[in-house]
Amino acid sequence: MILRYSRPEMRAIWTDENKLKIWLQIELLASEALVKAGTVPRADFTKMKRGAEKCFADTKALAERARELEKTLNHDVIGFTTAVAEQINDRASRWLHFGLTSSDIVDTCFGVQLVQSADLLIADVKKLLPVVARRAQEHKFTPCIGRSHGIHGEPTTFGLKMALMHDEFARALERLQRARKVVAIGKLSGAVGTSAHLSPRVENFVCQQLGLRPAPIATQVVQRDIHAEFMNTLALIGASIERWAVEFRHLQRTEVLEAEEAFTVGQKGSSAMPHKRNPITWERLTGLARVLRGNAVAALENVALWHERDISHSSVERIVFPDSCTLLDYMFGLLTRLMDGLVVYPANMRKNLGLSLGMWNSQTVLLALIKKGLTREDAYALVQRGAMKTWDVKHAGRDDADFLEVLKADPAVAKHFKPGELEELCSLEFHFKEVNNRFKKLGLN
Repeated sequence: MILRYSRPEMRAIWTDENKLKIWLQIELLASEALVKAGTVPRADFTKMKRGAEKCFADTKALAERARELEKTLNHDVIGFTTAVAEQINDRASRWLHFGLTSSDIVDTCFGVQLVQSADLLIADVKKLLPVVARRAQEHKFTPCIGRSHGIHGEPTTFGLKMALMHDEFARALERLQRARKVVAIGKLSGAVGTSAHLSPRVENFVCQQLGLRPAPIATQVVQRDIHAEFMNTLALIGASIERWAVEFRHLQRTEVLEAEEAFTVGQKGSSAMPHKRNPITWERLTGLARVLRGNAVAALENVALWHERDISHSSVERIVFPDSCTLLDYMFGLLTRLMDGLVVYPANMRKNLGLSLGMWNSQTVLLALIKKGLTREDAYALVQRGAMKTWDVKHAGRDDADFLEVLKADPAVAKHFKPGELEELCSLEFHFKEVNNRFKKLGLN
């Protein structure tokens, strides 16, 4: 399902056609370096390039032929080199794969594919951030209740929520940029990494031409902690997406309904209950984040290989890396669409603010009493007494429950305040006086 709905640009990176195209580029670059070193005759290299051009012109046919050969050879790289040699159709093909081992090609190609994927994911975040910034500006001073433990705490603004989201995905961008740098690595150092058959100059040339850096040391493979770091970055970004998916799922609950994912024309919410409008896309993102975490665990399991190399990592990587890159790209597409079309209900936010009867001012009054000279313990007891009385009035079914009025009616509290002072303290303006500064600090003004 994910492959069907994800972007074709990301899917294309992980096709056999793209992989074999990169393999062929690596082989030709290595041969070009050997021409400069005086190992491969230039005339033979010209013939190799001519055959390679046929392969580049029809990578689909190359992939089909390589797969056909692999059925007999049971080796993907030899199937590839044999298919290319057929197109060279000359003794010059003997220089193809000269001094190389399979992982020189596979791991260097892997680095290129991960860089290509990282570039698309970086572009995804850069597309998301302005959408979130716009929603933050739109609701900079839209008041809503802040919750801790799911219970009303103090007022915040929906814009601050969005600013927090923007800050989190700005970190996601930095993580992807770091991860891109980490995986931009290749190796052409031979069967156990000793560079016995090819000079490091060949490795340096090939990696430089591909935009990679050569591994400072390797075995037969690039060490898998590098790739595990990349996968853990994807999983962490998935966790950030899930964090906001859970937030908006809670905000869409019927009892809350402060924000809602857009319900499109013709959409149906339930096969049984026609009235339903469910947060299904947020729930989808929550579930898919679990897949990214599972794949990250598989990448961690790949770090431990036998000696200079075994093949236990290979089958895992063929699944989890294409899936995770494609999946996160798909998730970003959903997230950007959701944030762009998010329906916000300021009136419900105001209504929900009223549910706690003004008791979100409790800390403000507590601190004011301390400033008046009371100990923290005495001030706390007075404010808590007022809060509990307010709840008692509410639970008794009366409509006149109001924290501010209870405080004003309590002589032990009221005597510390001038007329109008409590009203000034117990205001939204008091809580929002630093909102503009916070936006400025985040670069969202």
